[in-house]
Amino acid sequence: MRTFAVSALREPPFPARRHDSIDLAADESTAWAQSFGLIDSGHRLSRLRRADAAGLAGRACPDGSEEGLRLLTDLISWLFVMDDACDEDGLGAAPTRLAPVVAALLDVLDRHGDGTPTHGGDGALGAALHDLCRRVRAHGRSAVLLRFVSRVRDYLLALLWEAANREHGRAPGVAEYVQMRRHTGAVHPSFALTDLALNGLPGATVRSDPALLAVDTLAADLVCWCNDVFSYGKERGAPDGHNLVTVIARESGQDEEAALRAAADRFNRTLTAYLAAEAQVPATDDPGVASVIAARRNWIRATYDWSLVAARYA
Repeated sequence: MRTFAVSALREPPFPARRHDSIDLAADESTAWAQSFGLIDSGHRLSRLRRADAAGLAGRACPDGSEEGLRLLTDLISWLFVMDDACDEDGLGAAPTRLAPVVAALLDVLDRHGDGTPTHGGDGALGAALHDLCRRVRAHGRSAVLLRFVSRVRDYLLALLWEAANREHGRAPGVAEYVQMRRHTGAVHPSFALTDLALNGLPGATVRSDPALLAVDTLAADLVCWCNDVFSYGKERGAPDGHNLVTVIARESGQDEEAALRAAADRFNRTLTAYLAAEAQVPATDDPGVASVIAARRNWIRATYDWSLVAARYA
C-alpha cells in the first residue's frame, strides 16, 4: 500500500524537516505513558513504540522547544492509545461500552487542567488527559486551553459516532464521513498544541478570519486523507469501514483499485485547494499568521513523511 500511496499521492511541496530532539522525546514520552498506566511492558508498549509518536510530532513541530515537542508527543501518544483501545481492543465496539469512558474523560476536560483528577471511571486515560490539560493550562494562554479542550471533546464525541456505526453495521456516506473524519482524526487538538509550542499565536480577530479557518480545515483534511490511503492496507479487512477508500467504494460501487485512485485524487485536489487557500489569507503584520501557516505546512508534510517509515500501518 505504501507503493501505491507514493505513486498516487502528490508529494507535498514543502520542505521535510525534523526536530533535533525526537529520540529524547520518544524515550520520555514512552516513560510518561507507562507512568500513568496507559501501557504496560508487553504488547501495548510494543504497539506504541511502533507508532512512533515522537517521529510524527518532531516532523510536525521541527522548531518548537523541547518542552513543546514533549507536550505534542505526549498528546499523540495518548491519542494512539485511545484509538487502539477503540479500534483493536474492543472499547469502541459499541457506544454502550465506550460511553462511560467518554463521560469520564469529558469530566476531566470540564476541569480544564485545574485541581487534582478524581480516580473514577476515567482511569489511566483520564489521569493522563488531566496531565495534558494541566500542562497546557500552565502556559497561561486561556484561548489555547479552551481551544484544545473543545477539540478533544469533538474527538471523543466522534468516537461515539464510530462506535454506533460499528454496533449497527452502518456504513456512512462519503459526505458524512468527510465531515466526521476531521474529528475522529484528532488533528485540530494537535494543531492547537503545535501552535502553542511555536509561541506564535495570532490575535483572536485574525485567528477567526475565514481565510485562515479554511487553511485549517483543508490542512486537517489533507492529514486525514493521507492517513487513510497509507493505512488502507491494514484497515481493508475491518468490518466498520471507517476509511475514505472504503466509503468511496461502497457509495460509488467502484472496485478497490478505482476507489484507491479516487481517494488519492481527492488528496491531490485538496492539496491544490490548500495552496490556493493560503494565497487568500490577508496580509497582516501579525507574526502569528506566518507561524500558523508554517505549522500547517509542516503537519501536511510530516504526515506524508512519517507514513512512509512508521510501522503503525504496516
